Amino acid sequence: MITQIADFLCGYPLFILLIGGGFFLFFYSGMVSLRHIPSAMRVLRDRQSRESGNQISSLQALASVVAATVGMGNIAGVAIALVMGGPGAIFWMWVSALVGMSTKFHEGVLTTRYKVSLPDGTPAGGTMHIIDRGLGPRWHWLALTFAVAGMFGTLCIMNANQLTEAVVTTFTTPQWLSESRMICTIASSWGWSPASVFRLFVGLSIAAVVTLVVIGGVRRIARVATWLVPFMVGIYFLSVLYIVATHISEVPGVFRQIFSEAFNLRAGWGALTGIAIIGARRAALVNDAGVGTATIMHGASTNTDPAREGLIAMLGPGIDSGLVCTLTALAILLCGDIEAADGIKGLEVAMGAFGKAIPYGEYLLMLIVLCFALSSMFSYSFYGRRCAAYLFGEKHARAYTWFFIATIVVFAVIPLGIAVGFCDLFYALMAFPTMLTLLLMRKEVRGEIKKFSTI
Repeated sequence: MITQIADFLCGYPLFILLIGGGFFLFFYSGMVSLRHIPSAMRVLRDRQSRESGNQISSLQALASVVAATVGMGNIAGVAIALVMGGPGAIFWMWVSALVGMSTKFHEGVLTTRYKVSLPDGTPAGGTMHIIDRGLGPRWHWLALTFAVAGMFGTLCIMNANQLTEAVVTTFTTPQWLSESRMICTIASSWGWSPASVFRLFVGLSIAAVVTLVVIGGVRRIARVATWLVPFMVGIYFLSVLYIVATHISEVPGVFRQIFSEAFNLRAGWGALTGIAIIGARRAALVNDAGVGTATIMHGASTNTDPAREGLIAMLGPGIDSGLVCTLTALAILLCGDIEAADGIKGLEVAMGAFGKAIPYGEYLLMLIVLCFALSSMFSYSFYGRRCAAYLFGEKHARAYTWFFIATIVVFAVIPLGIAVGFCDLFYALMAFPTMLTLLLMRKEVRGEIKKFSTI
């Protein structure tokens, strides 16, 4: 039932909202994501963007947002898009990145403009606060919708599931699992399969690591993200660069395939639309543009200038959907086998490509996946906690953190198809309030663009 609802909401409705609404904001803002990239890079280098005192800076907020978005979606999500929609889906992920940068600019501006101060003086923001303070009480129901969806949508659904799959695929075989006395004993007593028991152990281990970081709050999450993000993106870039260099003659053919399949009308307009929807749907889980999670992290920064925060926020989709997803697509299309995938396959396809292209490549990708997945989990815990605090108050928000940790174990065990449907459903329920809010308040954002000459 969850999968059916998710398939409906994430079909034409989400495609029209994220891509259509994103294009409208892109042109309404004067193509801000193209014209003002130099301004964004200049602001990012400014000392003001790096200083934070006892809170988090704009740079740390961007690193934390990228830590969340440059996660399993950039590997498993791209692999799923290729399996389901073919190479053409990647083109629509690029389109989503372009319009997503404009959407993220609007998110950064509005969350800074309407951020609130918590009792301890800490700044806090998010779509729910933008709605309450910007649209007024009669829209409060929309803020509640976002907060409830955000509380569940930012659980580690895909991350826990696909990280566990990576560990199982890399370090175990069916024969090893069947010969492990401890695992078989537990499996027979519980009525589980040995693979499910092993996934449970992996989930418990992941939960233990995540606990060490998330209980330290947003400042610890931001500090970890600031050094982890450059490391993991750098290692991933060098890995794919090696794959490209060793298959350089095949690279032009891969790009031709992406563009030709993106507009392939051989199977009719329905097939073309389906490919575009698959690309946009996966992109929503990759860059989060229009979903609203970035409003929560950028709202927690010390910056009080909406235009500056908007410029920094819009760099996120360029990094994850523009750079990292392209790296993944190149590696899989050069060395992977998306045609042989049976059903919805994610990380298995990517692991196979890296193992084929690089000596011990599956183990290298395992390290990268570990960094990607954990970085996402750290930021997601903060997103969900802020939504819980909005709904139930600051005193009860800590209980959500422990609920968040417990669900890591649950999602490590469930099948991938259910995880994808559950994740897509709540992301869609977050996207509808966020995009509606951005569209209704677009004039306020347009006014901030005039301040670029003074930045």
